[in-house]
Amino acid sequence: MPLILAIESSCDETAASVCVDGKIISNFIANQKVHEQYGGVVPELASRAHMQNIVPVVDAALQTANCKLETIDAIAFTRSPGLIGSLLVGAQFAKSLSLALNKPLIAVHHMQAHVLANLIADPKPDFPFLCLTVSGGHTQIVLCESPYKMKVIGETIDDAAGEAFDKSAKLLGLPYPGGPLIDKYAKGGKADRFKFPEPQIPGLDFSFSGLKTSILYFLQNAGKSHIYKEEFMATEEEKRKFIENNLADICASIQHRIVTILLNKLKKASIETGITDICIAGGVSANSGLRKGLEETGKKYGWRTFIPAFEYCTDNAAMIAITGYYKYLAGDFTDLSVNSSARAEW
Repeated sequence: MPLILAIESSCDETAASVCVDGKIISNFIANQKVHEQYGGVVPELASRAHMQNIVPVVDAALQTANCKLETIDAIAFTRSPGLIGSLLVGAQFAKSLSLALNKPLIAVHHMQAHVLANLIADPKPDFPFLCLTVSGGHTQIVLCESPYKMKVIGETIDDAAGEAFDKSAKLLGLPYPGGPLIDKYAKGGKADRFKFPEPQIPGLDFSFSGLKTSILYFLQNAGKSHIYKEEFMATEEEKRKFIENNLADICASIQHRIVTILLNKLKKASIETGITDICIAGGVSANSGLRKGLEETGKKYGWRTFIPAFEYCTDNAAMIAITGYYKYLAGDFTDLSVNSSARAEW
């Protein structure tokens, strides 16, 4: 019955979790509101906030799980990828605990942990399964043969789906983080009101840069065109009124296009691999349009679909803990010489 303490600090959430024999007992997250005024995460401010939050967050996770540091069997932490300053805070804290308590250290890849979030609670997918991991920094289709063997079979060649949501929200004048606000307004809009193009990218890879450009020109032209032309350029007042009068429909149309891009590639991956256990993971998997779209597509094509609980979609330590649990069973430990990495490969 291994007891794992897990620490996540890859971006702007400081999180800690306790896992006992594969069961999540506690999961605490401290969010950083300081970034809202800047319209995005400021790396230096994020690392400073991690230093302030990490001790109370770990303490809260231990107290809720009713356990003490001396009773843990291993410490898991996010090694990569992420903001290097943020990663270092969590890594050094985990290393210090490992050294002081003489406990094994487990290094976890952030994106692998997002995939394994689907193994936290029942029902769980059977291996092999496909997982669409979508976040602000990543968009990937992952073939999972076991908790220890995964392969990226499709990924974005430029921007991530989460970035497309956030940048579109910024163009609409919505505050950061804007992705959830697009989801909110989309619920009251018509998804077929405005048509945005779908990138024609071969294979299982994604692209969102062209879609972002199309949305930019569409808004600059107050809905008259998706193409940049001098004669279509609207005044600032015309753009403001157009967005104000059509916000729900614009959000619904943008969300619909992003979701269909994701699901169309996922359908192709399922056909090519013959796999019908399909999961989603990552921050964008909290999007209601994507969750609904996956369930509807699953019913149409006979898939078994799996979606983590909301608390396990965005960055959290429970996914680090469950990954740490499987690594503990496999004896996959690291030592104090391990380095954090902003862009480590799988």
